[in-house]
Amino acid sequence: MKNATIIFSAWVSLVAGSALAQQSVPAEMAPIQKNFNDYHTNSLQEKLFVHTNRNSCTAGELLWFKVYNVDGIYLRPLNISKVVYVEVLDINQNPVLQTKIAMKDDGGDGSLFIPLTVPTGNYTFRAYTNWMKNFSPDYYFSKKITIINPLKSPGAIAKTETTEYDIQFFPEGGELVKGLASVIGFKAADQWGKGLNFKGAILNENNDTVARFAPLKFGLGHFTFKPENLGVYHAVIKIDGKEIQKKLPVIYANGYVVTLTDNGSGTLSVKVNSNLPKENLYLFAQTRNVVKLIETAVCDNGTANFTIDKGKLGDGISQITIFNGERSPVCERLYFKRPQKQLMLSAETNVGGYGLRKKVDIAINSKTQNGTPAAADLSVSVYRLDALQYDDKMNILNYLWLSSDLKGTIESPAYYFNSADATSQEAADNLMLTQGWRSFTWKEVYENKPRSFTFLPEFNGPIVTAKINNQLTQKPANGIFAYLGIPGKSVQLYASRSDSLGRLTFNMKPFYGPSEIIAETNTEIDTNYHIDILSPFSEQFAKVALPRLDITPAMETSFEDQSLAMQVQNIYNAPLLKQFNEPRADSSAFYGGPTKTYLLDNYTRFTTIEEIMREYVREVNVSRPHDQFRIKVIDGMGFLSESDPLVLVDGVPFFKMNKVFTIDPLKLRKLEVVPHTYYLGPSTEQGIFSFTSYKGDFGGAEIDPHAVVIDYEGLQMQRQFYAPEYDTEQKADSRIPDFRAALYWSPSVATGADGNKNVSFYSSDLPGKYIGVIQGITKNGDAGSQTFTFEVKPNFGAQTNK
Repeated sequence: MKNATIIFSAWVSLVAGSALAQQSVPAEMAPIQKNFNDYHTNSLQEKLFVHTNRNSCTAGELLWFKVYNVDGIYLRPLNISKVVYVEVLDINQNPVLQTKIAMKDDGGDGSLFIPLTVPTGNYTFRAYTNWMKNFSPDYYFSKKITIINPLKSPGAIAKTETTEYDIQFFPEGGELVKGLASVIGFKAADQWGKGLNFKGAILNENNDTVARFAPLKFGLGHFTFKPENLGVYHAVIKIDGKEIQKKLPVIYANGYVVTLTDNGSGTLSVKVNSNLPKENLYLFAQTRNVVKLIETAVCDNGTANFTIDKGKLGDGISQITIFNGERSPVCERLYFKRPQKQLMLSAETNVGGYGLRKKVDIAINSKTQNGTPAAADLSVSVYRLDALQYDDKMNILNYLWLSSDLKGTIESPAYYFNSADATSQEAADNLMLTQGWRSFTWKEVYENKPRSFTFLPEFNGPIVTAKINNQLTQKPANGIFAYLGIPGKSVQLYASRSDSLGRLTFNMKPFYGPSEIIAETNTEIDTNYHIDILSPFSEQFAKVALPRLDITPAMETSFEDQSLAMQVQNIYNAPLLKQFNEPRADSSAFYGGPTKTYLLDNYTRFTTIEEIMREYVREVNVSRPHDQFRIKVIDGMGFLSESDPLVLVDGVPFFKMNKVFTIDPLKLRKLEVVPHTYYLGPSTEQGIFSFTSYKGDFGGAEIDPHAVVIDYEGLQMQRQFYAPEYDTEQKADSRIPDFRAALYWSPSVATGADGNKNVSFYSSDLPGKYIGVIQGITKNGDAGSQTFTFEVKPNFGAQTNK
């Protein structure tokens, strides 16, 4: 909790330091500004970006990935959450793969083995932290991946489906008002989110055409429309030879409309038109929840004008809200400003092409946009291009600065960053017009109530949550102490006290791989409680429409190639694909160093625990009233307490001493003693006696039948990426086939202060065109991406292995 306070205090300072300062704020808006800042400064924002080594993989293969975590204001690397949850969801939002990734200073990385039970199709790859579960799942990281299962017939996957059309209209500012001209943004997409080309017209009640429109890019566009009455206007749209009719949004008799215009001279004009009486209007501009500008203007004769210096807005998406004279929000508009800072990456191969099993050298350089060398944290992937691989146009730059702040599918996000395309800024404005109201409501800001959060940040390691119920009343049990232990030689035990809803929270240290966890209460006090361990994975899902996977003849050939490559790799290199790095986990007991350790082999091996405790454990007093063993801790002043100490066997609490005293002492290796009061979370323990068995099997003792024992997956063990080296002729002439399509993957390529880094790897036996993808970020938040390609051909050139 101390670490949590420090980190959140730093976040509050970060936000407060970013807020509007040294500028005159209209007195009427000062309370709103304060409430806005209070609302957001207590709400840490995390953003994730995940670089997968490929966008398409085959069942039986490994999908590798790197996770980047940044703060929500400056988009700089953030080291707060220590766990990221990764899932692969099918078309019905059911998870087919789940894992937990440990996060460190430079992010986190992992891999997913695609089982042969997963059918061919498109899937959603998503990632989030425990803290992000407090917010909409629309802002989890999400991308489409394709999984190919060559053991199933692709012909059975392809289906002909009728295209469904999603057509929406968005008045600029939010509403249409009678007699006031408005810009209306529109978007038309199929059920998979892909934009459509079409022609449309707006018709009035008499079926007279009053406006015509067509999209500029990706099914997005805008037109100007002035409703002359409160009647119903409708759009007639022609797509693919079909005619579709759609009603326009409701028209109001009175209200406000806003028009934002980029003057091209470093300023924006915001014009507000109204048919209401004269009043003061207020413009409130914020970028990623940081106030950038507050201005006032008089709406006289139905018009108010504001001018915004674009230099005062932050990079990325800004939200501009218009308040009326009563300080109620009446219009809203988004504006996208291309980021001024960017990580410029370059990658060059040492030659133009390579033969089979030849060394490939790549020189990588990173610098800022002004050309200054920059040290950067990069991830690099190199793989073979075929009919199954595709470029989803998503990279770390356009995701962090654009897609991560928007809901739904953003088609070709890289296009909006192309300053060389004259229409890209207009297209970006169309995208902003079609986003509707944002992710929070002003009503919550006005209430100025402290925000409550269900899910805590995982500052140190995984948080295991549970619910405890009273089995007699079938209601949540309040104020009950519970323990959670991970059996093993490393004594890990955690305590929690349930709240009024029966919730238990166990803040764990990092633990890795499959484990068994045991949760229980002190059954010496009451046996009527039952504990349910809850899944840490999110049960919220964004509305994602995955497109069907259409199988082409070229893809069927790639199916066969990938099937062969996968089987060859698993036959010849299976052991090499299952090598893991030993995690750097804290192996010390939760109580640190014990005051006394008894290695039982160094003492007379008595045949009962009672004899051991009575004969040479000085810190304990053993009694047996009514045939029930009781023990008390003896400190320098006598009995530490009348309460029993905490007794553990292989890290699991045993509350019935008779059961402990029936253990065969020959199966126990040591006893550690903590003869003083120990505070275990909310629980106060009057000393600790911790037994460790030789086999980690509790010395043969049975766990309390009321305890909950479940298999629980810890953080993912870090797998080693296998890539053979053909640095001698003997290795190059090996007859073991090498059908690797993924030649290289590294989640942690770091360029130095000079911005340079060289990486090397060897080509395989698969000829073809290969692509390298680099993603990365600097400590200052400069993000960037780059690709490079090269050819591999049999007997290419006159190379020698190095």
